[in-house]
Amino acid sequence: MRPDHVRPRTHEKDPAISTDSFFAALTRLRDRVLPARAQTWLKTPRGLLVVFLAVHAFFLVFAAVLSLRGEAFSDTFIYRDWASVGFDATRVSGPSPWVYPILALVPMAVAHLFGDGPFLFLWVLMISALNALAVAKLTGWGRRTDAIPAALWWLGFTALLGWLGFARVDGFTAPIVLVALSFGVATPFLTSLILSAATWMKVWPAAVVLALFTVVRRRVRVVLAGVLVTAIVAATAAALGVLPGLMNFLTQQGDRGMQLEATFTTPWLWMSVFNIGGAHMYMNQDINSMQVDGPGTPVMAVLMQPLLLLAAAVVAGLVFRALHVRKRSGGADRTELLLAGALALATAFIVFNKVGSPQFMVWLSPAVAVGLVHDRKAWRVPATLLIVIGAATFVVYPLFYDALSHNNPVMAGVLTVRNLLLVVLFAWSVRRLVLLGRSAGRSTHGSANDDGAPASAHKGA
Repeated sequence: MRPDHVRPRTHEKDPAISTDSFFAALTRLRDRVLPARAQTWLKTPRGLLVVFLAVHAFFLVFAAVLSLRGEAFSDTFIYRDWASVGFDATRVSGPSPWVYPILALVPMAVAHLFGDGPFLFLWVLMISALNALAVAKLTGWGRRTDAIPAALWWLGFTALLGWLGFARVDGFTAPIVLVALSFGVATPFLTSLILSAATWMKVWPAAVVLALFTVVRRRVRVVLAGVLVTAIVAATAAALGVLPGLMNFLTQQGDRGMQLEATFTTPWLWMSVFNIGGAHMYMNQDINSMQVDGPGTPVMAVLMQPLLLLAAAVVAGLVFRALHVRKRSGGADRTELLLAGALALATAFIVFNKVGSPQFMVWLSPAVAVGLVHDRKAWRVPATLLIVIGAATFVVYPLFYDALSHNNPVMAGVLTVRNLLLVVLFAWSVRRLVLLGRSAGRSTHGSANDDGAPASAHKGA
């Protein structure tokens, strides 16, 4: 009998084959809508540049108009108020600036250098600059034409989410994480350094740090980079006299209830829509958040944190298992494990979270964008799911959020579909890790470099 470790791969079922007909139909639809000449042009550096400029010009012009009128937009009103009083929580009404990690206050301070007037324009300009850096890194400054479709997908997703990617702190962290993932496993210290800085702006990049720590061989470098960034942040906070409040972001929102848009709130959302059991929506003025209260919501709110920690531990365990099974069976594609692990953990941070803010969707795009560069066929499923998730999120917020918050059943249905798709995305990423953990006679993507990344992965990126 032929030993298992040399079993021909022709007997293995391609996990992507069931989606081939669906994507073939999408390709035919694209070809009918967009001429071949236009498709070819879009995949050139010039085409990418034009798309980038068009997307960002829209938001910059809009921000400039509002700034000239002395206005801001969405959460930037709150950020501007915080900056205007020097981030003194005693001088603001509503949420405290310390709901965010301290580095999130840096861009707010920079945007307020010239006062309230140009705040929004400078805020959007900084995010646009970071987005430009992310696209440049992803495509090797335009030299990697094979990466341009992934960059176009990321720009399309960013445009689809609208102001969620430009009027929130999350808009700063997404391109930073994309840059870090583009460096990937080959430079664990630098990658961890970038991710750690992003984590001190918004907590979610810690999920990517965990994935990185799990897959790289030189884990000490990941830890050292995190310690270094944290030490610099703490020293800066001490110099500014705000060290006692450094960790306040971990406790500021601990007693909040189930947010309206959170995945696990969905049953109570429908109870509120149909007026069952006294379930109802209300605005939590202290944190500027719409929440749902009903039978069992206090218990569920308490359970969400341990559920999140359990989900993160399970995903990290799957990544670790896949890494070591692949190493024993002929080679581990650590880049693919990093990307799949990062997507699974980022999705877990959303699905198993009592906070369900719409801007959280931007957390999911960096891993998918880099994944499309690494293995386009394998990552086309989450890329498509995210487009639908982004469209549903935009319909809910900002278009019809008022209707949703007044128990509109149609909008409740749209939000439910969005939440179900998030669960599907989480299931896909977990399944991907399970498939990567199956023993194989040879590595899927060829030989590995010193830290296990395929020699072809991100070349020149």
